[in-house]
Amino acid sequence: MGGSLGEKIGEGASADVHAWAPGRVVKLFKTGVPRRIPWWEARMTRAVFAAGGPAPEVFEEVEVDGRFGFVMPRLDGPTLLQQVKAGKITPEATGALLAMLGLSVHRTPAPAKVLSMREYMARSLELPEAGIPERIATGVLDLIDRLPADEGVAHCDLHPDNVIMTAEGPRLIDWTGAKRGGALLDLACCHFLTTELVVENFGDPVRQQAINAAMQSAYAQLAGMSLDTMRAEIETHLPVVRVFFLLGGLPRPATRARLLGRLEADFAEAG
Repeated sequence: MGGSLGEKIGEGASADVHAWAPGRVVKLFKTGVPRRIPWWEARMTRAVFAAGGPAPEVFEEVEVDGRFGFVMPRLDGPTLLQQVKAGKITPEATGALLAMLGLSVHRTPAPAKVLSMREYMARSLELPEAGIPERIATGVLDLIDRLPADEGVAHCDLHPDNVIMTAEGPRLIDWTGAKRGGALLDLACCHFLTTELVVENFGDPVRQQAINAAMQSAYAQLAGMSLDTMRAEIETHLPVVRVFFLLGGLPRPATRARLLGRLEADFAEAG
């Protein structure tokens, strides 16, 4: 089904969302974003949708004025972040909803196209632009090799601003970072996003910490896990997550410097 670029209905750091055709939108990436990033997101979204996971369908890939994009269903509704900021949902209910979505992701059979975190790290750390000191690069690969193997899907960017609250229920978007790595990796990403990047991304740190605590508690209950054991495993995964987000191109030099300092400490302790 064809379409044409309509009104802008959303904007993020790397892409704009425009109306495209009745019931459809196009996520159109900004000039300067490396083509491999949207290309990969389109493939991950397709793969997870095909496996029955909570990803939107990708109908087609398009190019508009030299910008790459892909067409998806139009998801009408506020984000979960907008609702929690407006006081329409409590942090506790927000955490429970994220836990439910996370469990749905982790129960999705991992598509063959989804890279493992180990494969992604090994390839990315070799790139000249990675900018990760050798001690940290070696340390994180060694750490991944010691962690329990888990081939389940991890969204790796599960937070309230990536959940659209539609009339048909919550929908999870932005699958660029999807990896094979499983629940504990994903929960560590959530912990990192809501506790270590709160200033940059989500505002009120107290609220974000409450959401994170509620999510962990709800997830442990849903999955039949010990909460204390789960939290200890999340801590073990955090150095991997810090490197993962550095490789993703954190925009603020101060944030990058802070995380590199934390990673130096992580691997000094490990050594």
